[in-house]
Amino acid sequence: MGQVLPSRKSQSNKKLTKGRKNAASRMAPFLTNGKSMFLAYDQGLEHGPSVDFNDKNVDPSYIMDIAAKGGFNGIVFQKGVAEKYYDGRVPLILKVNGKASIAKGEPISRQNCSVEYAVSLGAKAVGYTIYLGSAYEHEMLAEFGRIQEKARENGIAAIAWVYPRGQAVANDTSREIVSYASRAGLELGADAVKIKYTGDPQSFSWAVRSAGRALVYMSGGPKAPTDRDFLIQVRGAMDAGATGLAVGRNVWQHEDPLLMARQLRDIIFANKPVELLVEQ
Repeated sequence: MGQVLPSRKSQSNKKLTKGRKNAASRMAPFLTNGKSMFLAYDQGLEHGPSVDFNDKNVDPSYIMDIAAKGGFNGIVFQKGVAEKYYDGRVPLILKVNGKASIAKGEPISRQNCSVEYAVSLGAKAVGYTIYLGSAYEHEMLAEFGRIQEKARENGIAAIAWVYPRGQAVANDTSREIVSYASRAGLELGADAVKIKYTGDPQSFSWAVRSAGRALVYMSGGPKAPTDRDFLIQVRGAMDAGATGLAVGRNVWQHEDPLLMARQLRDIIFANKPVELLVEQ
């Protein structure tokens, strides 16, 4: 008798079982004792080089070096930067969608890289931005759904940047809207969600609880007025139960990026209070 080949249904069930079994380990490459911090560098596409970059940080090699020397658990690149500058010293999160800032109106960010190509570049996770509340949210929700399933098939994590934005969103840092963002990430199947800070640990803790078993990362946002202001926000997010921080400009726009990275590590991994970190 000839060999009986497994049915498509049994193959599909095996893939599903594998996805469930590995759910707790998909973010493991990015964790140190259950915490982590990412260095994000997708601002060139999102904002343009004249807005965020100077003579130093316009060079992706400079950012790659900060990520490695600063003890970051992950680096976030778009595919073109990853192709030319990623060197393997820090686990890669490849951003697979993006938009430019020139056109105005309701925001939409569409896929520009496949999950398979991200894996070929060495990515251990893919990142995707969803503008919850946009008139085009349905397109991004559907697209992330397909990307999340492809990530499962390839055994890597899917991270959702969930940013409420558009005419329907009056306050994108309110307790209600940020917790909606984190819950949406959970229900869409994200392994981790990157969300804005609400302004205080009490309200942000509800967003963390709403995310369930999806890990929560505070978005670093624009350059803060002072180091102390930013570190207080990070301390508050960690006190609220966040897994860590995804930061860009508050590190690589800093006059001493490695000093800021060390202070962030002290908060995230050593649980130190801000008062012991900020130089007087």
